[in-house]
Amino acid sequence: MRKALCVGINYYDFVSSLEGCVNDTNDVANVLERNYDGSKNFDVNMITAFDANSQITRKNLRNAIDDLFSDNPEIALFYFSGHGYIESTGGYLITSECKEGDDGLPLSDLLTIASHSKAKNKIIILDSCYSGVMGNLNQFDEFSLICEGMTILTACEKNQYSIESEKHGVFTSLLVGALLGGAMNLLGEVTPGSVYAYIDQSLGAFQQRPLFKTNIKNFVSLRKCKPPVKLQELHKLTSLFLNRDEEFKLDSSYEPTSLERNDEHCEKFAVLQHFNHVNLVVPVGTEHMYYAAIENKSCKLTPLGIHYWNLVKNKRI
Repeated sequence: MRKALCVGINYYDFVSSLEGCVNDTNDVANVLERNYDGSKNFDVNMITAFDANSQITRKNLRNAIDDLFSDNPEIALFYFSGHGYIESTGGYLITSECKEGDDGLPLSDLLTIASHSKAKNKIIILDSCYSGVMGNLNQFDEFSLICEGMTILTACEKNQYSIESEKHGVFTSLLVGALLGGAMNLLGEVTPGSVYAYIDQSLGAFQQRPLFKTNIKNFVSLRKCKPPVKLQELHKLTSLFLNRDEEFKLDSSYEPTSLERNDEHCEKFAVLQHFNHVNLVVPVGTEHMYYAAIENKSCKLTPLGIHYWNLVKNKRI
């Protein structure tokens, strides 16, 4: 079982309302609910506040968080988009009725609830100002205390604002792009670590800086995207390259346009060319696979190719 709670708050009674949080929450909920092929991914509970009639109170939010982290799902994922607040005692998620900021839901309460959960993987994603304080010990700002199985991804550091652009948060727009495939590996899997790397590389040194904190033994896949290479094709790495350091000898019989073409060789060459397109294989002594065949040269595994060769060889995939 995979559970996700997605919360977006545009409407506030006493502080300035926001424009993009509900849009962002809709986008995140939609992308989490299904994998690329339409198969079920997360059971999503989405709650949004866009006017006075739909406002979300601290009690509403606390109850929904309690429900998310109950039971023992494989993953319990919490996403929040809205105002954040920080003071000397810690950070807060601001709900619709808040006046002072510290009357919001303390991040320490969220951390405690998640830490006590029996969920195998607990993932917290915050697109709110000052969210980088999540997980810090109040007395020692430089230290973070998170339990095993916990991953925290925040839009910005503890002293930064989370920026909106064209009614969408900059951080969440990148998050959705990562989940749609921008951060996938060759198996089509998107992990929290790859999401962070994708967002981190997309933001410059003078922009808001995302933070990533984790205490896990293995990364879990957040979503399955269409893989650039089919698994059964990846398994051919070890049959084409019996040794990961050897070169695959080519000649003109591998090139379909050659008079010396061999159908069996051409089938293998098509796979090798596909591997070349996804940086698993490179030609030796020339820039293109075509010339490697015509000029009787060879190709070899890249470092990435060696990595996946090892995975196949060791039956890890």
